[in-house]
Amino acid sequence: MFTGIVEELGEVVAVEPAGDSARLTVRGPLVTQDAVHGASIAVNGVCLTVVEVNGEEFTADVMKETLDRSSLGVLEPGSPVNLERPVRLSDRLGGHLVQGHVDGVGRIVSRRAEERWHLVTVSVPAELSRYIVEKGSIAIDGVSLTVVEAGPEHLSVSLIPTTLELTTLGRKGPGDPVNLEVDVIAKYVERLTAHRTAEPAR
Repeated sequence: MFTGIVEELGEVVAVEPAGDSARLTVRGPLVTQDAVHGASIAVNGVCLTVVEVNGEEFTADVMKETLDRSSLGVLEPGSPVNLERPVRLSDRLGGHLVQGHVDGVGRIVSRRAEERWHLVTVSVPAELSRYIVEKGSIAIDGVSLTVVEAGPEHLSVSLIPTTLELTTLGRKGPGDPVNLEVDVIAKYVERLTAHRTAEPAR
């Protein structure tokens, strides 16, 4: 479980294709300080399992399901990536509950620069729009953000200077893909209410 508060802007060192999967090596001096084999690290919002640590670099396997459902497949050496270690029970929950299970990929439609912040509009797969509400939470490339506007096929968020400086979202422009994870609470509520509606009357 993560919070969507990016700890470090890392860099992809290598991408090794392996049939329908890939092995990803990432440089992250902060997140590798206590990383061990089997640990979890979120890379652009995708929870990956560490298989090897070498100094300031870690390696993880990325399966076909992850490549199909996220934007990790377009990463290449030199690509910046958002990195976050899992939240500990003693930590403050600074963002919102993020699982690291990407629901779909959107694309940046537009960004408008204001004096100290940017308004960014992102396309949303139609099947995810029902989980997104104005002032609700959304994880974009692993960054916990508040939805400014929620449309049937898009959403807008405001990016403060810290987010622009310390995450990939400060570097991406129109057309770039981003990983989307909706608030898991919304999915549970939908499931529970659908089950209750389906129950026969007594």
